[in-house]
Amino acid sequence: MMELKKLDIYNPEHYVNDVPHEAFSLLRKESPVHWHEHPDGGGYWVVSRHEDVVAVSKDFNTFSAQRGFVIVDDLPEDILKQAQGQLLGMDPPNHGPIRRAVVKRFTKKLLAELEPKIRKITTDILDQVDSRFETDELSCEFVDDLAGELPTSVIGSLLGVPRDMWPQLRRWSDFQTSASDPDIGGTEEETQNASTDMGAYGYQLAMERKDGGGDDLISLLINVEIEGHKVTESEFASLFVQITVAGNETTRGLLAGGMLELIKHPHFYAELEADPSQLPQAIEEMLRWTCPLHYFRRTATCDTEIGGQKIKENDRVVMMYSSANFDDSVFNRPMEFDIHREHNPHLGFGYGIHLCLGANLARLETRIFFEEFFKRYKSISLEGEPKRIRSNLVNGLKYMPVKITRR
Repeated sequence: MMELKKLDIYNPEHYVNDVPHEAFSLLRKESPVHWHEHPDGGGYWVVSRHEDVVAVSKDFNTFSAQRGFVIVDDLPEDILKQAQGQLLGMDPPNHGPIRRAVVKRFTKKLLAELEPKIRKITTDILDQVDSRFETDELSCEFVDDLAGELPTSVIGSLLGVPRDMWPQLRRWSDFQTSASDPDIGGTEEETQNASTDMGAYGYQLAMERKDGGGDDLISLLINVEIEGHKVTESEFASLFVQITVAGNETTRGLLAGGMLELIKHPHFYAELEADPSQLPQAIEEMLRWTCPLHYFRRTATCDTEIGGQKIKENDRVVMMYSSANFDDSVFNRPMEFDIHREHNPHLGFGYGIHLCLGANLARLETRIFFEEFFKRYKSISLEGEPKRIRSNLVNGLKYMPVKITRR
């Protein structure tokens, strides 16, 4: 029987086998706003219930993303200053104009116009896989060959990044999000330099395309004025890091985790294969279940309360999304994966003013991927045990050997 006083949801090792659902359930029931020791000293508040995560997300005046950034670990001052230039680490009023400049580029109308381009990228990736078939069956590694390839290609293409730099974009992204996994993270120096190097590359691209009249996403962002504000090259450098990292991690985790659940539930796979029009609802359940990030942090700007628990100014507050998405006071049968779930207010993309910028792009990529996959392949099965990323931040698979059979 798990005990509160022995509970440890910081150690990334505890996320290797699965999401620690037993620990999160205990927190929701017995200590929904829970003080958790930090290995470097001090501690932080873990907010595990859906309603409390939503409340913290909405109250950006009391719970700051900028003061301390969004990671539970306190960052060195030089890295913190750079991180605060990312939208996810900004508070109003700085946050609004820049976010609206980006959101303007991800409207439903513009995404609809992007659909043919994303479908072409998807079919090109599947063509590469098809070229490896020698019989009607092919063994491959789903995470790198398919789930990781698509979002990198989409983001690289939309930003107009040269194709030979796409693998580097993914490496930089992995170094920043999965440094705690020895199979993914780089050396300590690479990890420390990844954000700086990526931002510098984004700055270089912005300088090259300023006033250039291009139609790639960089040109559209760097040359637009919103509410009297024009995105500067420095602001874009931070945006570049956020867009690229989020674009890679979110969709890769959604594709791999979603496919794994369909493999585990072949009747759902068969339903979606026969009727892909059900995919939008199914994707929402995949998002609830896979929840690309376990948490984001906020920092209290004043003495306050959450769920009756007193919080002091400058206390760290961690919103545990991968607990909130399984809160049985909100979700019926939360531990069941159900593509027909109708009431599904999941927090897979966060909530409030920091809702994931690329949420609808990720949904679009995922829908197109499954549509095209179903057209070509009549079955997919595991050929070994999937392996999860060793991380208390990123919730996803790093390895999933599969066998696919073409039609």
